[in-house]
Amino acid sequence: MKKLLFSMVCCMPLFAMAQLADSATRLVHVKGAVNFRDIGGYKTADGKTVKWNKLYRSADIGHLTDSDVDTLTNRHIKQVVDFRGVKESQQSPDRLPKGTAYMLMPAGSDSLPDAKQMMALIKAGSFLPEFYGNPQYLGARYKGFFSMLLTMPNDEALLYHCTGGRDRTGMATALLLYVLGVPMKTIEADFTASNAYLESMNQSMYQGMVQATGTDLETIKKSFELRPELLHAMFAGIEKKYGSVSNFMQTELNVGPKQIAELKAMYLN
Repeated sequence: MKKLLFSMVCCMPLFAMAQLADSATRLVHVKGAVNFRDIGGYKTADGKTVKWNKLYRSADIGHLTDSDVDTLTNRHIKQVVDFRGVKESQQSPDRLPKGTAYMLMPAGSDSLPDAKQMMALIKAGSFLPEFYGNPQYLGARYKGFFSMLLTMPNDEALLYHCTGGRDRTGMATALLLYVLGVPMKTIEADFTASNAYLESMNQSMYQGMVQATGTDLETIKKSFELRPELLHAMFAGIEKKYGSVSNFMQTELNVGPKQIAELKAMYLN
């Protein structure tokens, strides 16, 4: 484990090192999922800390083992938000403890480019920038997520995920940490850490795309690698359409000053 963490840290930008350095605490070790981690422990600009054991992000959890399901139970994860599309979720239904509240929030996911369209975007170098910079589906995708956050009982925890736990899940995390007052550099570090946590999955995906498109490995990797600039594009797209992130939160997510105060009271120490 230490050798793995060392190699992960060495390959990441400096601002991501702190996020990876606490991986032994942050990562939830399950056999049937990757990129499963607690987003607690981050410091806010005013010196508070995001609570541990309340908020988890992950990739696909459709292949959890029985012991993995017990892990969710032991961590009091009783609320699950799934950002995948309808077809995605049907292909790999979540494995959850009995009694878990599950909500599918597929807005925009069934409108993602098909394989042919994606390859064209990859060759043009515009796939992820266009995905992050377009705020069209953000309100519909994340409104229910924030509603669940605001109504979650004190003794329960919430897990949210998509397929890789990096893009749709990463955007949700960025918005949540932003609302809680976590500095942008920390948000970026949490976001880009998925490059390391998904390294094995990514390498397999990259090789498949190289064979399918004839495009070189470095071009494919550059097209899919998470970078802070992608979050910048998301927030810039929001500000362009709504005037400010605050106005977007209020208008699309029903999260105004009162709700932000409630979220901070619930999820910060």
